[in-house]
Amino acid sequence: MNTHAAPHAASAWLDELNPAQREAVMHGIGVDAPSPLLIIAGAGSGKTSTLAHRVANLILHGADPARILLLTFSRRAADEMGRRVRRILGRAAAEHPWLAQASLEWSGTFHGIGARLLREHAGRIGLDPAFTIHDREDSADLMNLARHEAGLSTRERRFPLKGTCLAIYSAAVNTGAPLAEVLQSTFPWCAEWEAELKALFRAYVAAKQAQQVLDYDDLLLYWAHMMAESALAAEVGEQFRHVLVDEYQDTNPLQARILLAMKPDGRGLTVVGDDAQAIYAFRGATVRNILDFPAHFDPPAQRVTLERNYRSTQPILAAANAVIAQASERYAKELWSARESDARPQLVSVRDDAEQAAFVVERVLARREEGIKLKQQAVLFRAASHSARLEMELTRRNIPFVKFGGLKFLEAAHVKDVLALLRWTENLRDRVSGFRVLQLLAGIGPKSAARVLDNLAAAPAGCELLAEQPVPEAARAGWTEFAALLDRLRAADAAWPASFELACRWYEGEMPRLYDDAAVRQGDIAQLARIAATYPSRQRFLTELTLDPPSATSDEAGMPLLDEDYLILSTMHSAKGQEWRAVTVLNVVDGCIPSDIATRSSVEIDEERRLLYVAMTRAKDHLELVVPQRFYVTGQQGLGDRHVYAGRTRFISNRMLGHFEQRSWPPPPPELRGTPDSRQAALDLAAKMRGMWD
Repeated sequence: MNTHAAPHAASAWLDELNPAQREAVMHGIGVDAPSPLLIIAGAGSGKTSTLAHRVANLILHGADPARILLLTFSRRAADEMGRRVRRILGRAAAEHPWLAQASLEWSGTFHGIGARLLREHAGRIGLDPAFTIHDREDSADLMNLARHEAGLSTRERRFPLKGTCLAIYSAAVNTGAPLAEVLQSTFPWCAEWEAELKALFRAYVAAKQAQQVLDYDDLLLYWAHMMAESALAAEVGEQFRHVLVDEYQDTNPLQARILLAMKPDGRGLTVVGDDAQAIYAFRGATVRNILDFPAHFDPPAQRVTLERNYRSTQPILAAANAVIAQASERYAKELWSARESDARPQLVSVRDDAEQAAFVVERVLARREEGIKLKQQAVLFRAASHSARLEMELTRRNIPFVKFGGLKFLEAAHVKDVLALLRWTENLRDRVSGFRVLQLLAGIGPKSAARVLDNLAAAPAGCELLAEQPVPEAARAGWTEFAALLDRLRAADAAWPASFELACRWYEGEMPRLYDDAAVRQGDIAQLARIAATYPSRQRFLTELTLDPPSATSDEAGMPLLDEDYLILSTMHSAKGQEWRAVTVLNVVDGCIPSDIATRSSVEIDEERRLLYVAMTRAKDHLELVVPQRFYVTGQQGLGDRHVYAGRTRFISNRMLGHFEQRSWPPPPPELRGTPDSRQAALDLAAKMRGMWD
């Protein structure tokens, strides 16, 4: 291959870059091992284009493509990067034909590259080159086998299930934190089992080694241990003269260890990312990797900041800049855009989540009439359950949508449990619902459930005698209590939604036995209660869901054709890297943003702030942040329906309000919009109210 530099071939496409992008692309060009480079790429600043141009420029100036390692976080991102590099090189191929054959041989995800390197060096690190890789389900099954063989599945007290055990193991591996710390911070309900979990994980590792299998986390763990051997680290580091890493803010401590071991002096290392978009701590990622990156080297890594945004209007960026400026620690940058607009982001106050859903639907349809397709609009939310009411309203109005992120609300197992209980309460002959509900009780399995359902089907109406049904003796006490609950729920005078709250209280008492993450799931049950409280009766509530079944309500209103238009619903986490012409953010209130379970420390609060920033910077032309004034909550001690008032998120302080247009929805009727006559009418009415007591 011709390795002579081709500076003239590069000049034409360099003119397409802005000055900061050009500085990043040209850093260290012509130097065999350039100094470390950190590119802080603000939202919408052309990060992917800049990285692709840097790779292409390295090749144009003599770097061997076979010795360039490009690490991304998805196969799709790696493929897109490769396509862009080939397009850039293709422009220069007329003068330098060898460029047409250039391709990135080492481009992929951390885990994919890790697997290739482990096979390449397997004989030197005690692995069989033919090792197999377990997916998460296979790994959980192997963990469960080790759990059973250790006698942990037969304990009187509840030991974490296989999925939870694997999640704990994965968190400890990827963060490098001691098991006790992981348990205390993320799995506190499992802290009492620390010693048993350590023994289980030893048995799990031994089983993998005996079977010559690796799990998903092993691909990084073995790679990191391999790089801890100085001779191997030097060899691999020399194999790749240039290492470029995309989305560096999303790396975990294990990935940072690998990179720093391969390139301890940083020579040839380029990382790209944005500390303001570090939102994946729940996956083990840490913002410290990108914040601390320059200090790992002497002299520190050079930093280039990309601040020009090519996506959003300037008013949207001004509001987003104000939000992220309050972060306790960050790289200073001020995103700006040449896209001017008179339209500021909107802060929209609504009464409750029902009005929030109605507002979103009205605005979505209005924008569609203005020529903005549904696919160019997105509704974002902090947690998957927050869109439940909106999903129902979209389905009712026959507006197709696709939802990204988290389980669909009405498909979640615990939500299905509660709905099955309500349906069975309504009709004891509903065998499908009854079969699900009966097995929620301790000691009742499929055979016992079928026997009870057979008896109920044969009994005359009104003579079901629930308390006397044949259940195993071990389940008798729980069954008696449950039968009494069903009688209360089925009583003619059972009030709604108080009876629903009664059912929820019973189910929440069973959840810790049914699910390891019961505390997290309880939030969805509370959300279902809020929705139920907006209907006048149990029958009406269930009828609405039956007419628009869960498969349609939670996914799409009907099954659209592949080319049909549809609205995007997405969690904020799943929205990262995306963009739409119009974005609406739901529940911009404390308790949702930030989530009430993510406010235990300033670190968590800062990540929640970054999450709102990510959501805001997805919008190109229109941005609406919706602030419901109150939420329905389940009643306590028979007090029935209640609600609590919510405050605007702490991330938008009063001094930031100048960046937003504030409005209420629905707008007041004309007679109450502040005309002199209407104000007088209001005063006169107030006087009449007082006069009643003269």
